[in-house]
Amino acid sequence: MARRGSAASGSTSRDASTREHILQTALDSFSLHGFEGSSTRSIAAAAGVNQGLIPYYFGTKQALWREAVDRAFEELHASVGDFFGASEAKPSRNDVAYLVRRYVEFVAAHPEFVLMMNEEGKRQGPRMRWIVDRHVKPLFEGLTSFFEEAGSEMRVPGHVDPVHINYIFIGAVAAIFHQTPECRRVAGYDPMLPASIEAHADALVHLFLGDSSLGKPS
Repeated sequence: MARRGSAASGSTSRDASTREHILQTALDSFSLHGFEGSSTRSIAAAAGVNQGLIPYYFGTKQALWREAVDRAFEELHASVGDFFGASEAKPSRNDVAYLVRRYVEFVAAHPEFVLMMNEEGKRQGPRMRWIVDRHVKPLFEGLTSFFEEAGSEMRVPGHVDPVHINYIFIGAVAAIFHQTPECRRVAGYDPMLPASIEAHADALVHLFLGDSSLGKPS
């Protein structure tokens, strides 16, 4: 009985591992090629699995896409933490710096996240509406509220609309990472090196707060 239980546990573990591998491969494919440019056949081939495992685990390509998007945002929230609305106190300069640094680290570790968001955000359609209503709008509202509460702690004029602050922040964090090949070619600079990631976070903290030492581990 113990051996059968152990075998069942091993099978469950392999199923979970295979499923996760397919999810990550799908996210990479959707990021690089878009929804229409990614087939279940090509995703299965890239993952090194039988194509039949995709309907087995996920049902449809649309369901696979949605779960891949959900997973990407789960990883974002796990990285940044429950930062928005976590306290009723006004965010300090160090709080803002901490958020900037965590977001930089996340995007550097997951450049496919930004690629996928760019791919879907530029198109009208049901997928854009789904991802905005489910994930992007709540994140935008949390980020906007956080920056509004931070107010004078930041080096951003009060009359600047939060919409602009939001997109300036996202673009400033992400562009260097999702255009890594261009950066290497243009400047001979590798933004994916640990020292480069830290330097980028320092630069953004200084840009928004005027002190690049903020938000670092004590």
